[in-house]
Amino acid sequence: MIIAEIFAGILAVAAGLIMVVTMVGLWRAPDAQTQANMLGPTTGVAIPLLIFAKLAYDISRHGFVFSDVARALIAVVAYLVVLALGAFLLGRAFLAVAVEADQAESQDEPA
Repeated sequence: MIIAEIFAGILAVAAGLIMVVTMVGLWRAPDAQTQANMLGPTTGVAIPLLIFAKLAYDISRHGFVFSDVARALIAVVAYLVVLALGAFLLGRAFLAVAVEADQAESQDEPA
């Protein structure tokens, strides 16, 4: 089962590289909204890759077990649902802050 372990390692390394690239991008991003938008590759791709890497490792260790596959699929689907909801709420929060900032600037300017 060494091939499955190598595959799991490749998935884990790929997820790690995605996280490193995202981290470098976060350091270079000019504002909070851009930083929040740059989290997409890590949250949408790297974390599910880690879950599938764990699944591949489990399959290599004790064979194909349907409950492991079902648990991994449920984890990825549930994670993506929570991710979508969190992104929606974060976008609403950024919009509210932007509207408040625009209103404050318009009140400070003389008519």
